[in-house]
Amino acid sequence: MIEHQADIGVIGLAVMGRNLVMNLIDHGYRVAVFNRTPSKTEAFVSSGEGGNALIGTYALTEFVAAIARPRTVLMMIKAGDPVDAQINALRPLLDEGDVIIDGGNSLFTDTQRRHEELEGTGILYVGAGVSGGEEGARNGPSIMPGGNSDAWPVIEPMLTAISAKVGDEPMAAWIGSGGAGHFVKMVHNGIEYGDMQVIAEAYDIMRRGIGLTANQMHEQFAQWNTGELDSYLIEITADILSNIQADGTATIDLILDAAGQKGMGKWAVISSMEEGIPVTLVGESVYARMVSALIDERAIAASVFDTPIDPAPFASDDALADLHDALYASKIVSYAQGFMLMDAASIAYGWDLDAGTIAGIWRAGCIIRSRFLANITNAYRAQPGLENLLLDDFFSSEVKSAVPGWRRTVARAATSGIPAPAYSSALAFFDSYRSRRLPANLLQAQRDYFGAHTYERIDKQRGEWFHTDWTGRGGNVTSGEYQA
Repeated sequence: MIEHQADIGVIGLAVMGRNLVMNLIDHGYRVAVFNRTPSKTEAFVSSGEGGNALIGTYALTEFVAAIARPRTVLMMIKAGDPVDAQINALRPLLDEGDVIIDGGNSLFTDTQRRHEELEGTGILYVGAGVSGGEEGARNGPSIMPGGNSDAWPVIEPMLTAISAKVGDEPMAAWIGSGGAGHFVKMVHNGIEYGDMQVIAEAYDIMRRGIGLTANQMHEQFAQWNTGELDSYLIEITADILSNIQADGTATIDLILDAAGQKGMGKWAVISSMEEGIPVTLVGESVYARMVSALIDERAIAASVFDTPIDPAPFASDDALADLHDALYASKIVSYAQGFMLMDAASIAYGWDLDAGTIAGIWRAGCIIRSRFLANITNAYRAQPGLENLLLDDFFSSEVKSAVPGWRRTVARAATSGIPAPAYSSALAFFDSYRSRRLPANLLQAQRDYFGAHTYERIDKQRGEWFHTDWTGRGGNVTSGEYQA
């Protein structure tokens, strides 16, 4: 049996696991690997990629014995039951001070539970969000670890070494206790859904509203990528639009318009409802994917409601500039909402999340990396108690400048018959957020009318509740008095 030769062990040799192994080896670490399918381990080892720094093992006992103490085990396996099963198999083989890292996309409440279950056992549990896809795993991802803080001194050198860098600053930092790391990764992925949707809406408007060709759209996105919209997702969109088949057809035009999802956007929306935070743009982005999946129904509806797209509202010299502003302002709203959600969860779970740190480690390596995140990092580092990103001087100024074009784009899309749910919902949130008075007073009156739920008054102190006998038959009994 191989003993104590590896600095870290990795379980799971799919794309992310295998690339993280090679990243670790590049940075001078020896890595023991284990996969439930032995042939994958054998194929990896026999490829010669890792040289002598790669140690293949074929039994869990052999795997654990190969790792130097205190052992660090990184699991890159499917979320859910497989993670619990793997932890249960590892527990009797590990010693006090050993670390288990779940680097997959686990639901943060599962990570919170696992952290609590392992407390007191001596085994240090960490849930680490890892973003960057295949390229990031190989060359440097953004890493968001949280859980048992005693593990951080053990794993920090490795995680910071393999992470992406901005200058000398690693894109890996301790996030907080329990499920904090996976919660932040969930919000990251929700924002990613939003970023992809606002870009997709721009593409749709360019194509159906303005009438640009794939190559013209490629040029427009490439140009946008030189300014404040500079980001990985804008960059790859420009690349995608330049890809042409042998017969001259743009590849994008051959792809079925039915989007998939793996669930983290949905988790973010569910969490936003549980925390009472209006993460509306991410919500619309999730629903947009769901609508796209109704492709057969959409075909029937298209024949029933045969209303062609009217490009006339976009026949304006400023249509593209306005579209840029709609995308940019909607993106600002989406990030503001994401940070609102993290702030609420931080209070609810006692995580003490640092917005400046989180924005800082998203600047490189991850899917949502962009120039824009440097501005967010600056905002939160300059004002650690910033209540909302929209209230920062830089972002409030940017939104004010973008509002006219944003409104014109939403109006043009509605008039043309082109759906723009992300732009529309972001604008609705912005208009609600900036309103001193909303029609919720009528909602409260309606609730009091049919359910005696009571209401507060503008001429009284907050927390003082009133009820009106609207019909003259309800008396003074309120819902609070008869609810069990």
